[in-house]
Amino acid sequence: MLLRLPTSLSEAQNCMAEGAVPIGGATLVWALWQRDGFPEQAMSLRSLPEANVLEREALGAAVLLHRIDDRVPEVLRGAAATVGTGAVRRTATVGGNIVGSTLRCLLPAALVLDARATVLDRDGTYETDLGEVVAKRHLLLSLRWRDPVTSGYHKAPGEVGGPPPLVVATAVHAEEDGQRRVRVAVRDGYEVNGGSTRCAADTDEVLDALDRTDLGSLPPAARDVMRREVSGVLGRATDG
Repeated sequence: MLLRLPTSLSEAQNCMAEGAVPIGGATLVWALWQRDGFPEQAMSLRSLPEANVLEREALGAAVLLHRIDDRVPEVLRGAAATVGTGAVRRTATVGGNIVGSTLRCLLPAALVLDARATVLDRDGTYETDLGEVVAKRHLLLSLRWRDPVTSGYHKAPGEVGGPPPLVVATAVHAEEDGQRRVRVAVRDGYEVNGGSTRCAADTDEVLDALDRTDLGSLPPAARDVMRREVSGVLGRATDG
C-alpha cells in the first residue's frame, strides 16, 4: 500500500482522482484492511495545513484527539478527552471520529457549536452542514463555528463491549439581537437528537421548550440527564 501525504489542496485532489483512500489515524480501518485486503493507495491529511488548524473557532480534520486543548470550547475538549484510551487518542483524528466512526463522539459537540464543515472533493472545497458530511461521508477538512458563551459535555460511564454510553452536549450562544440561545445534542444509542431554544430567566421554561423539540422523544432517563446538563450550562451562562 502506498501512503500519500499531500501538502496542498491541489495535491489532495489529485490523490482523490487517482483513487487514494482517505484515512485518518487508521484506527477504524486497519483491522478491516487486514481482513479484506489493503488498498493500493491511501491518503493522509496530516501534512495538509488546512486540515491541521487548531484555534478557538476552528478545528482541522487531521488533528489528533489528544492535541485538542483549551484553545477550543469546553464541549469539544470534553468530547475528545473521553474517546477511547490514551493510545487511541494519540492516533485517532477529528475527521475519522466524525465521518468514519459509528459512535461519532465529537458529533454532538460540533452540532451544539452550530459548526460548519469545509470539505474537499474532486472539484475543490466547499462549506456544508454536518448532516450532509455524515450522510455522504465527505472528505472533511475542518470545522468552524462562533465561540459560544459557555458549553458543556457529559458522557455516561460505559462498559467495554456494551451499548454506546449516553452523551449530552450543550452550548449557549449569543445571537445578533442580543438574546441568547441554548443548543443541545444527545447521543442515545447510535442516534443523535438535537434541539435549541431561546434562553429565558426561568430555566423550567427553557426545559419545557426543549421538550417540544426532537429531544422530547428521548427516554425518561436520558431526558433527566439532559435537563440536568442544560440547567448547569444555563447557570454558568448566567454567572458569566
